[in-house]
Amino acid sequence: MKTILVTGANGQLGNELRVLSAQYSDWKFIFCGHQDLDITNKESVIQFFNQHNIDAVINAAAYTAVDKAESDLDNAMKVNATAVENLALACISHQAFLLHFSTDYVFKGNNTSPYLSTDNTEPIGAYGLTKCKGEEIMQQLFIQNNLKGLIIRTSWVYSSYGNNFVKTMLRLMNERPELKVVADQKGRPTYAYDLAASSLNIVVQLFDGKNIFAVSQLPIYHYANQGEITWHQFACEIATQINYKGIIHPIATNEFPTPAKRPAYSVLNTDSLVNEFKIEIPNWKNSLEICLSKLK
Repeated sequence: MKTILVTGANGQLGNELRVLSAQYSDWKFIFCGHQDLDITNKESVIQFFNQHNIDAVINAAAYTAVDKAESDLDNAMKVNATAVENLALACISHQAFLLHFSTDYVFKGNNTSPYLSTDNTEPIGAYGLTKCKGEEIMQQLFIQNNLKGLIIRTSWVYSSYGNNFVKTMLRLMNERPELKVVADQKGRPTYAYDLAASSLNIVVQLFDGKNIFAVSQLPIYHYANQGEITWHQFACEIATQINYKGIIHPIATNEFPTPAKRPAYSVLNTDSLVNEFKIEIPNWKNSLEICLSKLK
């Protein structure tokens, strides 16, 4: 029986992984939130690995408060970089592999075509900077210490769990007859359930002997639901599906100032993941419909 450690167990992705774990009765899952295991503490991670026979780690833990990160860089760096190093070193020692999640925010956002996983990173905010640092640490350990690891970058994550854009829109649509939503930022929404399902599919393939590590660079892939949209279009589709009768005004980013800059264009190209692992990615509207039905 293979043992998989899932960190960030109480987040959007962690909760979806917990739901899906019931379908994998021949695996043992250990779900850990911050209160169960402080992954920013190297000694705690070493001790945990020594107590458990870990075959793989799915690191769904992250500091995702994009605006707060601007004034809380140290804590964001601990979770998004230091913790990644701790988990990676433990995986190397115990010959386990590490699946880690990163973000579209590692890119500057000035592309005009979807970002490839091989494109240069250039974050424009503290959150993206810390996630980029986590990627760099894994890359170094992959090259120097034979880490068996991979990164999946994703974007605009939502779920029936936790706090996210979809749940915020549902609350506001219940409270207000008019809304204003940014219409000049473009990306691809990701339903956390779909991401979790595909991640477990990838882990299955790695357990079955698929080798993606015989390369000179750390394997990085992109996952997001099919279709590129703006936040305003996202909100309008939510409104359509729940029959919201109010008005949703499109506004420019500069009309809604935030502490952190967001990439104007962060559409991710998912072709390499689809081709490598033969995974089908659902359309964003279909996945949104499923999530909304759960929330009802």
